[in-house]
Amino acid sequence: MTKLVVTGTDTGIGKTVFSAGLTALLGADYWKPVQSGLDEETDSELVARLAALAPGRVLPERYRLRTPASPHQSAAIDGVRIDVEALTPPLGGERPLVIEGAGGLMVPLTDRDLFIDVFARWRLPVVLCARTALGTINHTLLSIEALRARQLEPIGVAFIGDSHPETEQAICDLGQVRRLGRLPWLSPLDPSTLRTAFAAAFNKDDFVS
Repeated sequence: MTKLVVTGTDTGIGKTVFSAGLTALLGADYWKPVQSGLDEETDSELVARLAALAPGRVLPERYRLRTPASPHQSAAIDGVRIDVEALTPPLGGERPLVIEGAGGLMVPLTDRDLFIDVFARWRLPVVLCARTALGTINHTLLSIEALRARQLEPIGVAFIGDSHPETEQAICDLGQVRRLGRLPWLSPLDPSTLRTAFAAAFNKDDFVS
């Protein structure tokens, strides 16, 4: 089974929508190991809706934390201790698995463990999502360096937002990384529009080894 990690340069950049599109494109299952914030639609619920997944295609989160904050902070408020060793991808199944991290790479899970350190332990292919707006060159290049410092080579960068070809090219040239495609902002955003836009912007073969 192909397993992929989807991470981002920051929070709120559209990583969960991208994950939904990728899950649908690959015919994959989806897993969000740590969910912070339960009052609104969770990431797992959003992916299930946008990817039109049947029951059982979204694997249960290992940690569900009530407060919408950094996982280490949310866990402290909830009186929960996150055991990073328990964050292990499920065993292989019939379908690929898309695993979505929380926020950016350096999001802390405990007072000493970062999400990127969990990714380094897993040694799975990583897709880096980046916004196209101002500031993305710095954020994206720093994220690429952080991955490589842990011997993780991203399979590429997936851009999200309005078209900025010069910015995207600068990131790919300076970061020596592959451009996977760009997902535009969608209105309306629903399973049909996401599936159509994703199929036009991304190539399935780029994500499957």
